[in-house]
Amino acid sequence: MKLLFLSVLFMSLILTGCAGSKTLQESSIQEIFKNGLDNLEEEKYLQAQSDFTQVLIRGSGSDLGDDAQYYIGEAYYRNEEYMSAIVEYEKLTRRMGFSPYVEDARFKICESYKIESPKYFHDQEYTEKALERYQEFLDDYPDSEYFDEVLFSIESLRDKMGLKLYETGILYMKMEEYYSARMTFNKVIDLYYDTPIVYEAKAGVVEAFAYNKEIDEAYKSINSFETDLKANNLYDDAMETILKIEKMVSQRK
Repeated sequence: MKLLFLSVLFMSLILTGCAGSKTLQESSIQEIFKNGLDNLEEEKYLQAQSDFTQVLIRGSGSDLGDDAQYYIGEAYYRNEEYMSAIVEYEKLTRRMGFSPYVEDARFKICESYKIESPKYFHDQEYTEKALERYQEFLDDYPDSEYFDEVLFSIESLRDKMGLKLYETGILYMKMEEYYSARMTFNKVIDLYYDTPIVYEAKAGVVEAFAYNKEIDEAYKSINSFETDLKANNLYDDAMETILKIEKMVSQRK
């Protein structure tokens, strides 16, 4: 009987110790998480990343673990390490789709690609990624608080893409590859019809026809685009180009 009592007492002590250890561990994780938040607010981003990584490892599967994954992304984002932030936000959206932070993380992914998008004359890979991700965001969150910001960003990025393509057309003009130039300007008109550069592209089509000595087609184009060209003070220059090239052609006959 005494042996049975001692066994029960021993097991009780073990269970009590385990419970106490578990409570202590949870308390420790909460403290580390709080430190991470404090460090984030104090702009100690590297320390915050370390804190949240500890929470993520030790509290995997818990609510704090999910939150920690988001805040690791935040620490990178606020430290302007945008590509690293994307990696961490992506982990959240893929593995923890139920998290309340997913919408914000997806928006920050879009923003990160936009921030990394270079000037129009450089490669536009990140611009294209940003546009793609913004569109996906709008499709999934049509009532998002970020809706207006997303629309503005899409507009500015489309302006950049349109300008990039237009400048390619100008390059073809300088190389006297007028057919390729016209095809490029037409592509601007088709794809970026809602951007300011579309009017320059229409003038470009007229001038490409003219310089290629397709005078009849140049007249047809300028008549077709007349309203837009006049409204943007581009009509007179385009017509002057046609008349100049037409005169040169007639003198050679």
